Amino acid sequence: MVSGAMKPAASKKTVKSQAPAPAAARPATQAPAGASSLPLYVGTSGWSYTIWKPEFYPKEVASKNFLKFYATRLSAVEVNYTFRSRLSEKAANGWVADVGPNFRFALKANQYITHIRRLKNVEEALQRFLPTLQPLGKHLGPVLFQLPPNLKADVKLLREFLTLLPRNFKAALEFRHESWLTGDVFETLHDHNAALCIAETEKLKTPEVHTAKYTYYRFRQSAYSHDDLMKLAERIERCLAAGLETYAFFKHEEDPRSPLNAVQVLGTAQTRVTAAP
Repeated sequence: MVSGAMKPAASKKTVKSQAPAPAAARPATQAPAGASSLPLYVGTSGWSYTIWKPEFYPKEVASKNFLKFYATRLSAVEVNYTFRSRLSEKAANGWVADVGPNFRFALKANQYITHIRRLKNVEEALQRFLPTLQPLGKHLGPVLFQLPPNLKADVKLLREFLTLLPRNFKAALEFRHESWLTGDVFETLHDHNAALCIAETEKLKTPEVHTAKYTYYRFRQSAYSHDDLMKLAERIERCLAAGLETYAFFKHEEDPRSPLNAVQVLGTAQTRVTAAP
């Protein structure tokens, strides 16, 4: 059953609330990444930003060690590199060596699949792309299929695309045209255990609808207040309470707010959930 905080207008099934309201907020300044057994993976889009020094990365940390440090504070990262380039086995092995056993990499699908072929006739493209992810092993999180803003809803196309994905493969679909945000689309995702990417941008906010056994957030606003971050943590708590494996990513900013926001949300959600009776 599709679950979420609102009922899409065109849905044929009832959308139910996920979980009771979370506990009161508690402060959190550093996330105990890797130490939690919760299925919670929070981070940013990328990690290799020297401008994050010294607020996030200490001055003494060399750029080659950024990921190793990042993984001590956060539990996942969204990788844009694979949107334009092929992930080499050497690079994947290097990433894995720098992170703990519970860390996850969420990779963006190659643009040939999403922007050039636009999900149509992509069987061969998937056969080339998916094997490059295998070296990540258990560290592989969902693959984000971000669709072009001018690609309008086509449920038949979506259904045919989802049937091409391997069984037990985690896929998140980010729709950037509002025509996709309908009950028929949500039900199609649910039928294939694919996640609706719940993205918040200045132009479009995806409804809080969860279509798979895992969920995927992209927090893309230009700024978040402390109260905003606490509300994001509450949303994550409700997902965990509903038994959903949860992924959440903040966009890269030209200052350290992005990783610091992620640290606070991760730490707050972990503290609340583990303290709950």
